Amino acid sequence: MKARTVAVVDYESGNLRSVSQAVLHAARGSGVEVIVTQRAEDVMAAERVVLPGQGHMGDCMRALAASGLKEAVLHACANKPLFGVCVGMQMLLDRSEEGPSDGLGLFPGDVRRFRLEGRVQRDGSRFKVPQMGWNRVFHALGRHTHPVWAGVPDGAYFYFVHSFHAAPARTEHVSGECDYGGRFAAAVARDNIFATQFHPEKSADQGLALYRNFLSWNP
Repeated sequence: MKARTVAVVDYESGNLRSVSQAVLHAARGSGVEVIVTQRAEDVMAAERVVLPGQGHMGDCMRALAASGLKEAVLHACANKPLFGVCVGMQMLLDRSEEGPSDGLGLFPGDVRRFRLEGRVQRDGSRFKVPQMGWNRVFHALGRHTHPVWAGVPDGAYFYFVHSFHAAPARTEHVSGECDYGGRFAAAVARDNIFATQFHPEKSADQGLALYRNFLSWNP
């Protein structure tokens, strides 16, 4: 396998087609090979890894374990750049109220359900769960902005579809915030891991910029 390879993990629970197509588009002309794989050896050999996810976190965790890819993903999280997407971000935390389910335990904290019953927005409409649609993400949080945000304006719009949100225990792990009935973590990062609750692959040019930055990021 070529050294400059990005493995998109296929454990049959991710939005594989749109994620892989966006990463392929971002990699165009860079010399990076993008593969979608169900093989642990491919994940272990890749230079960097993308972990997608959608649906129920408990189902995703069970599918990851059943696929035989869990240990390969944990290995990747320990020593190579990894990008988690949507439920692929939530799985990085300790546990989720959805299920409930244990996560991979790579970020201390919980995944919590939006509790917005009876709450109204500024225009008088009720907050809906799941949050579906575009929302602004703020990544200039009074400290060094993560390199994966390079060139992305603070407050740019990204596309969300989720009923649960990450609540990291350590504020320094929050790399982006969004407001939906209150502030919540829209992105987390530490060491060689960067992950987003929103879908970069559905977020037009700004989402492609994140994938492009990830492909050249050297933590």
